[in-house]
Amino acid sequence: MSRSRMPSLFISHGSPMTALQPGLVGEQLAQLAQAIEQPKAIVIASAHWLGRQPMVGGAAKPETIHDFGGFPQALFDIQYPAPGDPALARRVVELLQQAQLPAQFVPDYGLDHGAWVPLRLLYPEAHIPVVPLSIQPRLGPAHQLAMGHALESLRDEGVLLIGSGSITHNLHDWRAGYGDGHEAPYVRPFIEWIGQKLSDNDVSALLDYRKLAPFAAQAHPSDEHLLPLFFAMGAAGQSDDLQAQRLDAGVDMGFLAMDIYRFDGE
Repeated sequence: MSRSRMPSLFISHGSPMTALQPGLVGEQLAQLAQAIEQPKAIVIASAHWLGRQPMVGGAAKPETIHDFGGFPQALFDIQYPAPGDPALARRVVELLQQAQLPAQFVPDYGLDHGAWVPLRLLYPEAHIPVVPLSIQPRLGPAHQLAMGHALESLRDEGVLLIGSGSITHNLHDWRAGYGDGHEAPYVRPFIEWIGQKLSDNDVSALLDYRKLAPFAAQAHPSDEHLLPLFFAMGAAGQSDDLQAQRLDAGVDMGFLAMDIYRFDGE
């Protein structure tokens, strides 16, 4: 039986506490897992693995990395024992290098919370092989878009390409008094601008979001949590039709927008 082409995804993973209190994002990801064909493997670019060049995790049994502090012990007790796929990881390295994107095979990197928190909500059985991929904040959105383009062909082979970050991410607002019913004033204008530009397939505007988007500096004091969006966009293809579908998963703590995007571009 022939496989259909996998979509690419952008997932806002939120706080590590999403693993214990998944809320609406958990519901959306569970429904999304039912809506798409089960992948044979996953490549996930996480905002929590940063490097100067692309790094690709090739561990056969990736460890569950608890890369945070100050949270309940129950969060540290969670394991996500998905297998790795060293052969796919080497293929990812080759595809990136063929696109003139120097990449490095890393044999021992595991799954940080930007990877395992959303994957646990998508595929709680942890039975699908996972290859983690780093992002490179110093190289900017166009570089992440190019990384997605380089791996696009894997979608035809049953590989699900995911960028995991956050549509808004300003941890300076952690103690600013925002919460349910009291959103940070920059959140809604920023996510609406992103949604409109994706609907319009306006990639050039999105690449220049720092200058063009309302409240860009407030929504993202640094780029790393939005860059996985560009990876997912790139994986959607180089056509002028991203076929972006927004899944609204609400706003966590009043300042972390939890939007999910599915891209089916050809």
